Amino acid sequence: MTLLPETTEKKLGLVIDLDTCVGCHACVTACKGWNTENYGAPLSDTDAYGGDPVGTFLNRIHSYEVEPKGGGCSQTVHFPKSCLHCEDAPCVTVCPTGASYKRTEDGIVLVNEDACIGCGLCAWACPYGAREMDPTAGVMKKCTLCVDRIYNDNLPEEDRVPACVRTCPAGARHFGDFADPDSNVSKLVAERGGIDLMPEQGTKPVNKYLPPRPKDQLQDMDVLTPLLEPVAEEPKGFLAWLDKRLEAL
Repeated sequence: MTLLPETTEKKLGLVIDLDTCVGCHACVTACKGWNTENYGAPLSDTDAYGGDPVGTFLNRIHSYEVEPKGGGCSQTVHFPKSCLHCEDAPCVTVCPTGASYKRTEDGIVLVNEDACIGCGLCAWACPYGAREMDPTAGVMKKCTLCVDRIYNDNLPEEDRVPACVRTCPAGARHFGDFADPDSNVSKLVAERGGIDLMPEQGTKPVNKYLPPRPKDQLQDMDVLTPLLEPVAEEPKGFLAWLDKRLEAL
């Protein structure tokens, strides 16, 4: 059994704005690209373009059609999901080898692949389904918050954020320290009422979600009828002349 740190110096994590996310999957592609083509541990793909593709992804997007409780128009909500770097992470405490661990300095949950035996207990313990077994490597993989990127002095300062945050075209993903009340993520959560995913699980996830804002509702849903009404009862001017000529034909 692996122990969790009593406290962490920082609580690095993500705020995801469900009102802004358009479900474009740019974050999924950027995550896959960074971890496969750059500094991260490669994420395997088997028969990627064949009839039975198998691949490892650390970030996925689920889309739902949601209807308001009081009735009205439904709306599509795009829900990105990856590791939430929980304060009370069950994936860590269940690990028999200590491969899964939570860092004291920043609160990021990581996997030491050299110690991972691929038993899958952490995936069973995670209530969010945020871990994936890499079928080629035979070890468990998960979101690292791009730990190899955010501390990389070889990158420009604006690029020292997770790849998913850097690439999001809608600005729906935000990265920062939740232990700092003046950070951008802490302010967003306070202003917009950021929520935990499945709080009843008691894992105290660091990542937060900003709920979708209520959409404007049309009082009169028959919006086409006024536009189809004739502009004038009788044509005048050139239109009147043209109408007579056409009738003569």
